[in-house]
Amino acid sequence: MGRITAVEHVTLDGVMQSPGRADEDTRDGFGLGGWARRFSDPVQAAAMGEHLTDAHGALLLGRRTYQDFAGFWPRQTDNPFTEVLDKTQKYVASRILTEPLPWQNSTLLPGDAIATIAELRQDLDLVVLGSGDLLRSLMRHDLVDEYLLLINPTVAGTGRRLFDGVELGDLRLVASTPTTTGVIIATYQRG
Repeated sequence: MGRITAVEHVTLDGVMQSPGRADEDTRDGFGLGGWARRFSDPVQAAAMGEHLTDAHGALLLGRRTYQDFAGFWPRQTDNPFTEVLDKTQKYVASRILTEPLPWQNSTLLPGDAIATIAELRQDLDLVVLGSGDLLRSLMRHDLVDEYLLLINPTVAGTGRRLFDGVELGDLRLVASTPTTTGVIIATYQRG
């Protein structure tokens, strides 16, 4: 049996919207995009690099995140994450996109995404990056096994939150690493 791990940047108040760039996700008038960038450091880069290169599965992305990543990562020729992301199999949940998808090693999930993902999870480890709407659907169907949260020391006060409309109950902390900028990299598992 595989597992699904969600890897997410969040603020102290749980906002996950637009951590990387000002224009990444401005839905609902969100104007604080790029909030996580100022907290990047070598500790965080090493942890993310280790997680991505040790992954023996595939990425699972929602449409918005896929389109954002596909428009950004293949053009980052001086970034070590580009090669890893290009080579990794990517499964995309979307009712709007059609095959062929533009980024190499990308597959559009057929039919009901949740049912298809549950089948994939039987044999494959999947990592969700961003993809808030998809992730909340997976949580509601009890499909997420682990949360790797990069908890940034800032409060947004507004924006889309990771656990909006989701009741998970208790999670168990299995690892935590502080960074030099105050980010806590915390790994939680279900019960």
